[in-house]
Amino acid sequence: MRIAFLLQDLHLSGGVGVVVEHASQLNRHHGFDCRLVLTRPAQAPPWPYRGLDDVEVLSLEQAVDERFDVAVATWWETCLELFRLDARRYAYFVQLLEDSTYPLGWPERIAAATTLGLPVRFITEARWIADTLEKLQPGARALYVRNGISKDVFAGPERVEPALDGPLRIVIEGSVALAHKGVGDAIAAAAEMREERELVLVTGNVGDGPPDGVDRVLTGISHAQFAAVLAEEHVMLKLSRAEGMYGPPLEAFHMGATVVTTPVTGFDEYIRHRHNGLVVGWDDPHGTARALDLLARDRRLLHRLRSSALQTARGWPSWQQSSQFMALALKAIRRDPPPDVRPAGLRDATDIAWNIAEHQRRHVVERAQEALLEELWSQRAWRYALAARRQLDRVRKARTALKGLASRR
Repeated sequence: MRIAFLLQDLHLSGGVGVVVEHASQLNRHHGFDCRLVLTRPAQAPPWPYRGLDDVEVLSLEQAVDERFDVAVATWWETCLELFRLDARRYAYFVQLLEDSTYPLGWPERIAAATTLGLPVRFITEARWIADTLEKLQPGARALYVRNGISKDVFAGPERVEPALDGPLRIVIEGSVALAHKGVGDAIAAAAEMREERELVLVTGNVGDGPPDGVDRVLTGISHAQFAAVLAEEHVMLKLSRAEGMYGPPLEAFHMGATVVTTPVTGFDEYIRHRHNGLVVGWDDPHGTARALDLLARDRRLLHRLRSSALQTARGWPSWQQSSQFMALALKAIRRDPPPDVRPAGLRDATDIAWNIAEHQRRHVVERAQEALLEELWSQRAWRYALAARRQLDRVRKARTALKGLASRR
């Protein structure tokens, strides 16, 4: 089977790593011919993903001249290029409800949600996403394929050694540039701890510099290096606001660390409160700090949670096992009739109508804002005029983006 996985780029990203791993496993163990199709020109060398050498990488211009059995979009923006490829079937590998990564009111949030109305077969890595997709398109069964874990890289200990004394060793993982990862919230919560702790931040970048209160910052490290870091830590602190399958705590579990987490989407795939981790409330740095203090003081509880986390990890599939289910999903998509276009058409029609109405509403708001701005300037109300100008700029930006989105569709 010839499969095209569409990616924007091969930069460092957990979602991209999942796609590369699946493509590599399918080529090596299942006789597939998977290609990675980049929808954007490469701006930098690819991140050295494990298995990337097993998969041919094509530009979009190269891919349009080929024929595939299944073409698979992997991010909402790649959906905009999906139907340019010549394929017998079309699919969308949804790793996250991607509209949740953008603030309310951003045009990209609307665009990402709209792609879930396309007449394609859905594959996803989390049960909660599968349930949501089936509600958005009734009758369109989403295929569930759990992410695997690189068992050779995240090769944990046979058993957890008790941490009887010393500071609580905490690792925070995530991009400081992505608000939905909650890295700033995690650092703030750790800063409120009363007990002794050591804090490590693993991130793709540190923006303007290392955040205050962090003892060590690691950037751009490999999976093997990340596994080595996790092996030294007691607990991963993750206060994400949007996730898909929620992989980093599972990697921590494999190395014998527990987790303190928000009840973010995907957490219930494997995290159980007071069994292998602690689940804390939203926007509660004080309560999160108290949970961390509890682990720092109660070393018996810490050991029990870490031991249960390691046991949970042992039951999770490897990438080779996971790829068997991806192979079955892709074969089912090729074998079965294409999805009924009626549910997709109804959803798309509704989305388009709503976007047009929103575009017109913003047009009316813009005209009213222009009139208000002119009046304020005439009255020399400078402070209010500047505020009105900023609001007008935001409205114009959103309206222009909606117009651009409509023309691309």
